[in-house]
Amino acid sequence: MQERQDPRVRGRVPSPPKPSWLRVRAPGGEGYERVKRTLHQLGLHTVCQEARCPNVAECWGAGTATVMLLGDTCTRGCRFCAVRSGRTGELVDPNEPRNVAEAITSLGLRYVVLTMVTRDDLPDGGALHIATTVQQLRARDPRVVVEVLVGDFRGQADQIDTVLDARPDVFAHNIEVTRAMTPRIRDRRFSYEGSLRVLRYARAQGKARYIKSSIMVGVGEADAEILEALADLRSNGVDIVTLGQYLRPSARHAPVDRYVAPEAFGDYQRFAEQLGFAFVAAGPLVRSSYHAAEVFVGAQLGSDSSLHGADVLAGGVRPA
Repeated sequence: MQERQDPRVRGRVPSPPKPSWLRVRAPGGEGYERVKRTLHQLGLHTVCQEARCPNVAECWGAGTATVMLLGDTCTRGCRFCAVRSGRTGELVDPNEPRNVAEAITSLGLRYVVLTMVTRDDLPDGGALHIATTVQQLRARDPRVVVEVLVGDFRGQADQIDTVLDARPDVFAHNIEVTRAMTPRIRDRRFSYEGSLRVLRYARAQGKARYIKSSIMVGVGEADAEILEALADLRSNGVDIVTLGQYLRPSARHAPVDRYVAPEAFGDYQRFAEQLGFAFVAAGPLVRSSYHAAEVFVGAQLGSDSSLHGADVLAGGVRPA
């Protein structure tokens, strides 16, 4: 049995060799350049760039992007994340909601994912800014399907309500890793139970059509812990779940403990489907914002899912 590395050990701990199924093409192409140019002109950040997502070529090439609001500096520092961290973030740009709406309109998107850096330095955690962006998008194009991927807002119900009152179609908050790995991988101000409470609360309010979360694997967890996390998400009202391989952004971040084979992701997906999730996307390169999940939601809500370029089976991703 492979000896596992302890992700609590800091420094330049090597990761195992990357397998062939994690190879991705380099960014490029007309669609990619158009999205990049539009976002740059309006001074917008994307999690695609800041978190060094391996799917940036696929997503931008298909004309989709996940916009990161509230700047590019997070006030928390998780050991898996490439986004810059600091005690305070940059000043909030009051024009950002309008600029985001303008960008989405110019790109002709029908499904928009809005994520955020955690801003514990702001009185409301940035909740009103997120809600205003949703409202600006809807004002410009009532047909647009909006997903918000937010932090935990320190568990403050009024801040979560502010976002939910804007009526996003999908409310997402990621538990990121399993219960045992949470204190080792996530910032100490996050907690596994706290994230479940956020998801449970959002479901209870009934203002978002879908509740969504995501899990990374390969940071030191056991398979049984992944199954436990899936069961916890489902019992706390989550409808959509994505599971993907953790990829180390740099030598300063937590090392990869193992590269999970595609066949194992298939097992996770089948288990999750048996739990009754409305949709499951599981695979080495699956991320929280993933084409197949967006296509599913778009189809359910009557959006033009053809814009998103992914084939979907009932409950999962069609193999390449």
